[in-house]
Amino acid sequence: MRTDAFHLRRLGRMALVACLTLGLAGCVEQVRKHGYVPSEEDLAEIVVGVDTRDSVAETVGTPSSSGVLNEGGYYYVASRISTFGPREPRVIDREVVAISFNQQGVVENIERFGLQDGRVVQLSRRVTESSVSNRSFLRQLLGNLGNFNAGQFLNE
Repeated sequence: MRTDAFHLRRLGRMALVACLTLGLAGCVEQVRKHGYVPSEEDLAEIVVGVDTRDSVAETVGTPSSSGVLNEGGYYYVASRISTFGPREPRVIDREVVAISFNQQGVVENIERFGLQDGRVVQLSRRVTESSVSNRSFLRQLLGNLGNFNAGQFLNE
């Protein structure tokens, strides 16, 4: 009987150690990388006043995003985001390379920005808001039941 109690205590300790190990493993910092920024060597191949939009895209690749208008610049963005346990993710590094063009589409300027150059700018996409306000599909469907007129469906 004494060996059974010993085995139960040992099993209990192993289960406790396993739970603690799994719990601590969930609290390990995870770092994710997003985006692409050309290296200094690649950017050195671009000649200001000579290269065009097409030659820039061939040299360093297509940009992460470009300006709103056709005359807008190319923007290459890379971010490193840290997540630690249940805490909110935070940006630990962000680098932006902005290549601006003149009206003829020739490179006018190349700039590199990082977090140290100012505040963190949250990048977001524009999404068209729907006219539906927190209503489920079923609620919308049932809400339209009284809006039908049988005369609308009859052929005259």
